[in-house]
Parts: sequence; C-alpha cells; structure tokens
Amino acid sequence: MKQMKGIMQVLKLAEKLKFEMRHSWLSNGRRESVAEHTWRVGLMAVLIEPYIEEKLDMAKLLKIIMIHDLVEAEAMDVPAFDTLYDAKRKEQKQLAEQTAMDNIRATLEEEPGKELQILWLEFEAKETFEAKVANALDKLEAQLQHNEAAMDTWLDIEKEMVYMLKPHTEFHPVLEDLRQVIVGEAEKKLKANGYVQSVGQPE
Repeated sequence: MKQMKGIMQVLKLAEKLKFEMRHSWLSNGRRESVAEHTWRVGLMAVLIEPYIEEKLDMAKLLKIIMIHDLVEAEAMDVPAFDTLYDAKRKEQKQLAEQTAMDNIRATLEEEPGKELQILWLEFEAKETFEAKVANALDKLEAQLQHNEAAMDTWLDIEKEMVYMLKPHTEFHPVLEDLRQVIVGEAEKKLKANGYVQSVGQPE
C-alpha cells in the first residue's frame, strides 16, 4: 500500500491537466485542455500504427505520449510560439519542466519514478524512433486542432507555423503523408479567410 501513496499524488497532480488550458480552441468555441490534447495524440498513435512498417515499441510510444506533458501540471503550458524566437523564454520553460519532472520522480518509488523521467527525457531528446513519432504526432495534433477552431482564434504567428511542421515529420513517409493532409486542410482554411498571401509560399 505504501507505493499507492506516491501513485495517488501523481494522479492528483495529473488532474490539473484537465483544466490547464492550451492556446487552442475546439470547434465548439471552448478552449482545449492539455489532457484533451494528450488523449488525441495517443489516439493518433493507435490509428497510424498499422501503417508503420518499421519495428515500433507501441507500449513505449504510448507511455511517452501519456507522460510527455505531465510536467505542465506543475510548470504550466507554454505555447510553442512563446519560445520560437525567444531563447531566454525557452530556457526558462526547460528549467521549469525539468524541476517539475524531478518532483514527479521524487514522488514515486525509485524505479517507477526513474522510468517516467527516462521516458520524458527520451521525448525531449527526440533521438529514438518512438520519441520522434511522439514528437511528430504532438505537433500534428496541435495543427489539426487549430484547423478545427475558428479562424479568429489564430494568431498571425500560428499562420506561419503551418509551414514549420516538416522538420518534425520528414523522417518517415507515413508521418509526412499525415502532415500533408493536415497542412492541406490548414491552407484551405487560410485561403477561405483571405490569408494565403500573408503566410508565404506553401511547401
């Protein structure tokens, strides 16, 4: 029963992700929570698995997805555009998230806590196949959600970021195919709202 105390503490911390809001809106006009984003990233992984011919550790992939934003329950969500051109803000974000993960590890028993930290660090490094897939899906889900939201919720920088996804997906043809579909939807939305000329030439 002792180990349950740490598990319960992490579960209670994770509940905050249900009301930690992202800079993304749903199609019904409500803001999206971090937990909702994480859920659909996981669903995307399940749906694309049959099309990945390489050996994929699906259990590891889903674990990485489930915990990759767990630190935001303490460090809070920082939109990608806040750190895109701001090295100091990016460093602050990284330090806050590292501290949060250290706290999560300390909450659990040694081995479970260590495993969570290793998986989180693997995602951050983006070097293994599973981490690269998780990162690509994380970025693609964010764009998919933007596509489903009203155009007036998009910031100007988010119109530019439509064309910044390729470096995250070009390592695999299936993820490239998915990116092209999602970017195609974004372009249609931008064009319908008269924004095509303002975002430069599509890839």
